[in-house]
Amino acid sequence: MRVVFAGTPEVAVPSLEAVAASGHELVGVVTRPDAPSGRGRRLTASPVAQRAVELGVPVLKPEHPRDPDFQEALRALRPDCCPVVAYGALLPQSALDIPPHGWVNLHFSCLPAWRGAAPVQHAVWAGDEVTGATTFRIVKAMDAGPTFGVMTERIRPTDTAGDLLGRLAEGGAGLLVATLDGIEDGSLVAREQPEDGVSLAPKILVEDAEVDWREPAPAVDRRIRACTPGPGAWSTFEGERIKIGPVEITDGALPPGEIVVGKNHVVVGTGTHAVSLGEVKAFGKKQMRAADWARGVRLESGARLGAPADVPDASAAPGAEPGAEPTA
Repeated sequence: MRVVFAGTPEVAVPSLEAVAASGHELVGVVTRPDAPSGRGRRLTASPVAQRAVELGVPVLKPEHPRDPDFQEALRALRPDCCPVVAYGALLPQSALDIPPHGWVNLHFSCLPAWRGAAPVQHAVWAGDEVTGATTFRIVKAMDAGPTFGVMTERIRPTDTAGDLLGRLAEGGAGLLVATLDGIEDGSLVAREQPEDGVSLAPKILVEDAEVDWREPAPAVDRRIRACTPGPGAWSTFEGERIKIGPVEITDGALPPGEIVVGKNHVVVGTGTHAVSLGEVKAFGKKQMRAADWARGVRLESGARLGAPADVPDASAAPGAEPGAEPTA
């Protein structure tokens, strides 16, 4: 088939490479426009755009896929199907109708679970034991289209969202190509998603990533791993925000947020067991081991992280309810 791949971030690159190496004819790539990046805030092409240029594939960067000029350019490429991985823009029906076999999205969950922008983060946060990736045809309702194929992946006890997403990106690339193969030879028929088992995975915001030390230790651990690497779990120390890396649950207990400093460790209390901090990043500083950070700020046992214990609970379900527009 003639295919036009749509994607933007690094996580989409394995699928782009797999499609390019497949028996399908990759005739174009659609990605988000160049965006400011780095300290100099220079306009930088997306990882997908950069890899497409290396592959010698034409790249389209519409401000929005509803733009008439973009849709005309897409029609000129005559795609039979548009495989999609994390493109990051709403797709109007006029764009969805261009390829005869539609836009086929690789979504990083076992649909209908975790529909939305942050399925991997929510799976880790919820303590799921298994997740996966699903290919489906994009329709107007968010992540609700009929599915073609699915793969599963065990969530390891120490997985961050970044760890898990990396494995799903690699495994999902093969699933996406197999789906294109099945569509071409007619061996795959899309099936409607079941109505039961739907859960939502809205984008996790910075405010969602604040650690609530009053939560049980497993919940603290899951929140931190779910928010690693982005948006980054955080707490406060003496009124300054610090980023918190993955922790280890210990056998001891301390009041929530209270710190005990050892020679090579820093332990913080939660609602149940205390946790040992891994790495910490203070504002304007490099990420470092918690013990090194403690020495640098002359941290003493009895200090605490986070808001005072009598502040009302500010924790809530992460993010806002997502809209019903199709995303890719």
